[in-house]
Amino acid sequence: MDLLKTLVDKGLRREQPTREEALAVLATSDDDLLDVVAAAGRVRRQWFGRRVKLNYLVNLKSGLCPEDCSYCSQRLGSKADILKYTWLKPGQASEAAAAGLAGGAKRVCLVASGRGPTDRDVDRVSETIRAIKDQNEGVEVCACLGLLSDGQAERLREAGADAYNHNLNTSEATYGDITSTHTYADRVDTVQKAHAAGLSACSGLIAGMGETDEDLVDVVFSLRALDPDSVPVNFLIPFEGTPLATEWNLTPQRCLRILAMVRFVCPDVEVRIAGGREVHLRALQPLALHLANSIFLGDYLTSEGQAGKADLEMIADAGFEVEGADQVTLPEHRAAGGCGSHEAAGCGSHEGAASCASEEAGGCGSHEGGVCGSAPAAAQAAGDARTDLVAVRRRGAGTDLAPNA
Repeated sequence: MDLLKTLVDKGLRREQPTREEALAVLATSDDDLLDVVAAAGRVRRQWFGRRVKLNYLVNLKSGLCPEDCSYCSQRLGSKADILKYTWLKPGQASEAAAAGLAGGAKRVCLVASGRGPTDRDVDRVSETIRAIKDQNEGVEVCACLGLLSDGQAERLREAGADAYNHNLNTSEATYGDITSTHTYADRVDTVQKAHAAGLSACSGLIAGMGETDEDLVDVVFSLRALDPDSVPVNFLIPFEGTPLATEWNLTPQRCLRILAMVRFVCPDVEVRIAGGREVHLRALQPLALHLANSIFLGDYLTSEGQAGKADLEMIADAGFEVEGADQVTLPEHRAAGGCGSHEAAGCGSHEGAASCASEEAGGCGSHEGGVCGSAPAAAQAAGDARTDLVAVRRRGAGTDLAPNA
């Protein structure tokens, strides 16, 4: 297929595909799916080999959020039966992080619900970051606390944070359909603050809320322009008690096409399969490792994930290896510029990229979310809801039960 040859050539050169080419990936048939995966897999291996980076979530503060993000089980007015608790103490958070690190995770993602942190919250999280770093040599720490005010990113960096996550989630054109309590521009501003402070920016999207192919391409092109070092791809977990509980628009095949499109547009950044992979990829999860080079280990913020042992077995069985703490995730040309480097020709190169949009408060690439809009025919044919695959987290952080790691 000429399209795939062109996309592979561009990916190996770190050149941005056209919008038409990105849309064509999403429009490929199931008959062509393995060819699409193989082509995007060549680009993935060029920049990341067969390594899989493991990340581990610690939900520092769960539920009771004043924002109204339609996809989120922690939103204002949510009736989802999730765990609700206020801030974990630094020792509790460090203990939770240790479980993930023992399971092979390289990065710990510290997440807190809410619009954004107060200065006291930043102090609290800074103390937690220091506790985790003191007890675990070489660990990466990513904070995800919502919208940042001036100076807060710098304070997190001084405390030892390596990265900051804030997802764009959807296209600028449809952002107002999923959230009314903050804007797309607010989100972009926070990612830019993280960049400016020297933090490695992590920003991604949510698929599966009925978005069009054009919406998906718009948000991924905006992400490339924003130049994050990692792009988490979430698939909506339709929680009972949220406005999007009935949105079941994804098939495993569509999820793979979305991941392939993200890899072609962002060839040399960490593409992470985040929330919802077990729900929507199901038995095709191993194929997704040929597209993404990063996953979350164990549970998510408010939902249960695949058993950590099963994650490790899946990686090994698919012929991949867990990335070690002594290995650099990003290719040399990106890593050489430091955290959040705007390397001239990297994914997110501002040369010919789409103009920057904006971002919002979400989990560290793990919020259960999606995009409003008219669903394409392929998504509408996704089939019946699989509510049996959605389980609320009842273990780990905020409970007396051992975590899944």
